[in-house]
Amino acid sequence: MLPAALLLVAGGGVGYWYLSQPVAKPIPPEIAKPIVQSKIDVPKVAFADVTAAAGITFRHVNGSVGKKLLPETMGGGVAVIDFDNDGKQDLLFVNSCPWPGHATMPRSTPVLYRNRGDGTFEDVTVKCGLDVEMYGMGVTVGDYDNDGFPDLFISCIGKHHLFHNEGGKGFRDVTPEAAVGGPADLPNCSWDEFLKWDKPIPFGASCTFVDYDGDGLLDLFVCHYVNWSPRADLGVSTTLGGVSRAFVGPAEFDGSQCSLYRNIDGKRFEDVSVAAGVLVTSLDGTGPKAKARAMGKSLGVVVCDPDEDGWPDLMVSNDKVRNFFFHNVAGPDGTRVFKEMADDVSASYADAGVVRAGMGIDWGEYAPGKSAILIANYAQESNTFLRVSNKRPLRFNDAALGVGLLGPSRGPLKFGAIFLDYDNDGRLDLLTCNGHIEPDITKIVGGQTFEQPIQLFWNTGEATRTFEPVEAGSNSETLFRPLVGRGVATVDFDNDGDADIVLAGNGGPARLLRNDQALGNHYIRLTLNGDGKRSNRSAIGAVITVEVGDRTIHRQVAGARGYLSQSEFPVTVGLGTATKIDKITVRWPGKASTEPQVWTNLAPDRSWTLTHGEPAAK
Repeated sequence: MLPAALLLVAGGGVGYWYLSQPVAKPIPPEIAKPIVQSKIDVPKVAFADVTAAAGITFRHVNGSVGKKLLPETMGGGVAVIDFDNDGKQDLLFVNSCPWPGHATMPRSTPVLYRNRGDGTFEDVTVKCGLDVEMYGMGVTVGDYDNDGFPDLFISCIGKHHLFHNEGGKGFRDVTPEAAVGGPADLPNCSWDEFLKWDKPIPFGASCTFVDYDGDGLLDLFVCHYVNWSPRADLGVSTTLGGVSRAFVGPAEFDGSQCSLYRNIDGKRFEDVSVAAGVLVTSLDGTGPKAKARAMGKSLGVVVCDPDEDGWPDLMVSNDKVRNFFFHNVAGPDGTRVFKEMADDVSASYADAGVVRAGMGIDWGEYAPGKSAILIANYAQESNTFLRVSNKRPLRFNDAALGVGLLGPSRGPLKFGAIFLDYDNDGRLDLLTCNGHIEPDITKIVGGQTFEQPIQLFWNTGEATRTFEPVEAGSNSETLFRPLVGRGVATVDFDNDGDADIVLAGNGGPARLLRNDQALGNHYIRLTLNGDGKRSNRSAIGAVITVEVGDRTIHRQVAGARGYLSQSEFPVTVGLGTATKIDKITVRWPGKASTEPQVWTNLAPDRSWTLTHGEPAAK
């Protein structure tokens, strides 16, 4: 007799929990005693929760009124942006809003905080023209018109929004003229009508600016999660432990497609998703009547160049379908296009043929000459760690076991995922921002909670067991206080040379955590400015090489990364105990950028501005 089963459908897929039934007692196999490795000492670094003291009162609104619609549990993101170019990093929190038919509920909009430079922030949302109600999800920052001021794009459920920075004084919504809003918006109707709405509503997720064709103008890539409508969502009968409704998982929806918008002239974009090769389909059935279906269920994207050919590639993490790797290749008539080849480079899966629930994603050099893509996965799935095993021809392999992530990272439900050097020793550590999708998960699954602590792994510098878990007892307790975590970003908001952390929670407050490390390690902080002609002004895609004694460290200016979020543009490079920098080389993005630029006179423990074609400035 088979045991009875309870079904739970969640954002990471379908899980079964079995009721106990009398079964024959099996003979236990002989199992060798496990080899227990001693813990590695982790540097003591304290983080202080300064959210309230800094004046940050943001609380994410997901619009939930008890129906458990899938978008309610997936947001939201956070972006770091120096919108007024005063050298102090500001914070933009993405917000959702009440669903149609709930006009009596309080308005909710994105919130922009200006950094005063004294450890506090002021809410300048209304003053800067960002008090626009939308069901926001992801965010990316980039100077798409090369006027010297960073602009904002917010992906949404419904119409996306592009905001032009008006000379550091505020923002103007230019979505219609820029043509990046997407095919449809949320309907303007009653709540009852909305629940019956069966037309697909765009489900935006992570997004990033990237100059894929090297013309010096930033283009825009937008992930979409699933083909979603309220009626389709409510049409799936799911229960949590057989009692209450559960959030519907991605397996119950058709896939969706990513979008690529090419920047035409710094004002307008054109949708080149088809021509540039970012639409991925699979055949439903066989023969001439087989129907092509959208394959993606995309949540995360990061710009990378693992084969180091100078052209930006894109890695996309998908939820319960294989991942995508878009390789930037030459197209017809001098154009650039993407070839989706995750299968060819062994990046589709961590385990052969076994899909995981991919959320946040990042890319970085975790050891000298060794780079990897980090993907945050669902509960009871370890982080995916796709290490570059060969550059040409390009190949990846999942090294989570070898670097020490396989077991320790399995437990939590992970969303945000970033590399960061939190102790300035020159090695990239990693952090995931965690939280479940089901408020009552504890009643069903032992060991799982709705609010979950972050996971932080220190980079040991060793070839094996590269990442050592940082425990709450060895760091500030505030760092590990549980939350329903989603987006995460790094920011040096107090300009003291180390990485502070911003955490975004779903349906709850955000957190700003100040890094109070006092290990005596040195650093150099670099703000890169493209010339706006050969290279984009934000310098997204620039590769920095820092040579210190016998060490060579590589870092990249990234667009959005993590999950629905964007960290700061300035790059802080930890130097450890070194007090002298031998050489800094910058390979600028753009097809017209030829020779790398070299600096040999930059002192450590301070900030420098490097501009394409010009000497270093303070």
